[in-house]
Amino acid sequence: MAVYRVHFTWKEKEYTLKSTSLDMTHPYFVAIKDLVLPQEKSYLINPADDEIRKNFEGVRQLMLPFQSVSLIEEYREDPDNRENDDEVPRGKIISNTIFNKP
Repeated sequence: MAVYRVHFTWKEKEYTLKSTSLDMTHPYFVAIKDLVLPQEKSYLINPADDEIRKNFEGVRQLMLPFQSVSLIEEYREDPDNRENDDEVPRGKIISNTIFNKP
């Protein structure tokens, strides 16, 4: 399932939200549906995650003006839920031997 990470400005603050559904068919807005809010962890408190949960917890759909959106990223899977943090992300080139000819 695709996961979208949307970076936007709201009330002069930068936010990043994740969702599993986007609708960009409206001429002036980006509709973010099915929000994926950060889960509360008992061993670590992140004030930014608490603020996101407080502001957007009960939201079914969020309509953002195009001007407030700075970046939309699409992933095949949630990039924050990787099982092995040592794993190299897909799409990255680690070494290129084409130019290293003796």
